[in-house]
Amino acid sequence: MNQWMELANKVLAGGCITNDEALSILDCPDDDVLLLMHSSFQIGKQYFGKKVKLNMIMNAKSGLCPENCGYCSQSSISKAPIDTYKMVDKETLLNGAKRAYELNIGTYCIVASGRGPSNKEIDHVVDAVREIKDTYGMKICACLGLLRPEQAVRLKEAGVDRYNHNINTSEQHHSNITTSHTYDDRVSTVEMAKSSGMSPCSGVIVGMKESRQDVVNMANNLKALDADSIPVNFLHAIDGTPLEGVKELNPLYCLKVLALFRFINPTKEIRISGGREVNLRSLQPLGLYAANSIFVGDYLTTAGQEDSEDHKMLLDLGFEVESVEEMKENLAAGK
Repeated sequence: MNQWMELANKVLAGGCITNDEALSILDCPDDDVLLLMHSSFQIGKQYFGKKVKLNMIMNAKSGLCPENCGYCSQSSISKAPIDTYKMVDKETLLNGAKRAYELNIGTYCIVASGRGPSNKEIDHVVDAVREIKDTYGMKICACLGLLRPEQAVRLKEAGVDRYNHNINTSEQHHSNITTSHTYDDRVSTVEMAKSSGMSPCSGVIVGMKESRQDVVNMANNLKALDADSIPVNFLHAIDGTPLEGVKELNPLYCLKVLALFRFINPTKEIRISGGREVNLRSLQPLGLYAANSIFVGDYLTTAGQEDSEDHKMLLDLGFEVESVEEMKENLAAGK
């Protein structure tokens, strides 16, 4: 038995990997990556079988953000040439939900730029969410920035199932990425979402000049937060942002990162997110031996892979897409 399967068996028996074991995953020899991914798959299969969850983003408000996040094309310090617009109208939100439903996508994600939503924006999202729920019954995730307690309650009451607010990086590295809000601000919003009854979703962006120890800390911090869904983004460096030209990642290292998150968060939804196309490249399919969820379609200001290609990839791998009906059953069961 190889060392990675021994480590997987430790996790499957209810154990936790040590810091040194976590670092060893990131330092896995390239020749052993297939063994590592096989071991990761044994963990994921125990909890999710061969089901893969699909997610789609609606960029409901673009740019115009006062924050100074170094990776983001929508920030106040970005010079990237992107489309900027205020919150889209209700019809646009409904049409996006309709398309997601027709593509058999289980989770529809309404994302808006900015430090946090105004009460008027909350009113707008709440109104749309109620109609989407009545019409399609699909899972809805909102990502609107830093929340106030009463806003979180309103979103939950309207039918928002999940709230996303990424920690993005480790606490130690956070000030190197942004200074307009703190790491604790992000954690507080995730905790607030949990307190309101929404499922917490929080993830990371890998490749922002962080250390390997930072990556391990991210995975452990999300375990401590008990995030139900963990989007793992890989930096897609955008011209005009402070991280322009940063290209630290390669496909094999990205696979090791996904394996690490599976080993540390065995029962959680691990979602391959932004930057997978440019960083995993031809090895994208292998990422699903560690992850059990992907975004389909475009991201916020960058293009994704054609949804038909994603479905072909899943079919070729022998995986099954979690249907909208299965998603509804899981929601009713509190999963």
